[in-house]
Amino acid sequence: MGIADDAQNKADDLKGRAKEAAGAATNDDDLRQEGQADQGLAGAREKITEAADKVKGGIDSVKDKLSGR
Repeated sequence: MGIADDAQNKADDLKGRAKEAAGAATNDDDLRQEGQADQGLAGAREKITEAADKVKGGIDSVKDKLSGR
């Protein structure tokens, strides 16, 4: 969708990685799992964003063909 969405997803992924690493270092399984969940959510949002961009691109292509561009 946008640069802000990409940046937020990357920040959430990095936050998740840090939590996972901290949980592993301190033997805190809850923190480690929370970090993995954060990474999973960031990945899912990235996939949704990619799909939305593809749909938008397809719609724009159809609009261009219909308008003769």
